[in-house]
Amino acid sequence: MSTQTQQADQTQRDRTRGIALVTGAGSGIGRAVAVELASAGWTVALAGRREEPLARTAELAGAAGGDTFAVPTDVSHPDEVNALFSAVQDRCGRLDLLFNNAGTFGPANTPTEQLAYLDWQSVVQVNITGAFLCAQAAYRQMRSQSPQGGRIINNGSLSAHTPRPHSVAYTTTKHAMTGLTKSLSLDGRPYRIAVGQIDIGNAATDMTQRMQTGILQANGELAAEPVMDVAEVARTVRHMAALPLEANVQFATVMATTMPYVGRG
Repeated sequence: MSTQTQQADQTQRDRTRGIALVTGAGSGIGRAVAVELASAGWTVALAGRREEPLARTAELAGAAGGDTFAVPTDVSHPDEVNALFSAVQDRCGRLDLLFNNAGTFGPANTPTEQLAYLDWQSVVQVNITGAFLCAQAAYRQMRSQSPQGGRIINNGSLSAHTPRPHSVAYTTTKHAMTGLTKSLSLDGRPYRIAVGQIDIGNAATDMTQRMQTGILQANGELAAEPVMDVAEVARTVRHMAALPLEANVQFATVMATTMPYVGRG
């Protein structure tokens, strides 16, 4: 089979996907992944706190030939999460993929002893409680639907492995995300629910602009760090999502090749 034929076959397979939900879809990684999935044939529900950025994501996806709809949602509120998944069920009848992406870093460059309780609580509420609420709702829907099953991809971070200075709240929640991924992956086995995690390092988004101008290193110095195109993250999520439920990428690390990570400390 020629390379051209293989690529055509892959394109056809990618354009017969199911129903996906992307949280944090109004910007950055969430927007890039939503547009990538929509362009590959997924119907994508866009969740995020603000309606205007979601509309922009929908516009970009539409320009790529994708089908999306927006449901403004604060994932840290259980009632709003329930309403989000009800909207997906009412419109589409099932859910095949959750990209559990919504997250916040919290106050930058705040030493541990100076981090306010409300700032700690805010990061935990979005990054962990929000991720759990969405995963739980997806799990319930995937377990009960016919055909049964689906996939959840959690957005971890390199901080799920190695911290940056002054990042205690973010790093703690991202380590917890790994535990959430493992537990969900185990519990989902009887119901054809595959759960994996993507750990991302220095994708070029608004959130990582400071990487390119200078960010605190473990030795106390400020240094600019290389970044990568966020499209590489989106393509990786698309690959993970396209696998049959009999196969799973449990953990994937996608990072700017020469960023400090292995030698971060």
